[in-house]
Amino acid sequence: MARFKDCTHCGDRFRLDSQRKKRVGGKINECPDCVEELQTETAPIIRGFVSGSAKQAAISFVRFDNEKDAIRYGKAWRANSGWNNQRSGGLNDVTFTHAGANATEEPKKKGA
Repeated sequence: MARFKDCTHCGDRFRLDSQRKKRVGGKINECPDCVEELQTETAPIIRGFVSGSAKQAAISFVRFDNEKDAIRYGKAWRANSGWNNQRSGGLNDVTFTHAGANATEEPKKKGA
């Protein structure tokens, strides 16, 4: 069942469960148009990236200032990730901060 709300800024009626509302975010009583126009979305943009290291995969949670930086970093990550790949082509060109990571062990060597 569709849920509707009236926007506090413009008074237009909008669907709370629409794809566009979910994509742009904002407060529950703001229509997607007003969220984009007034830039009221305050949720942090965080993405997770997985890398392989020995027998255990590591995941890093990275926070970005805007959606464009998140997309650029994701494209650079996919282009440069892989086993034993030490390149960073384009990853350092994007402004980001690490929000968290899981703990991984150092790769164990045979005979050690």
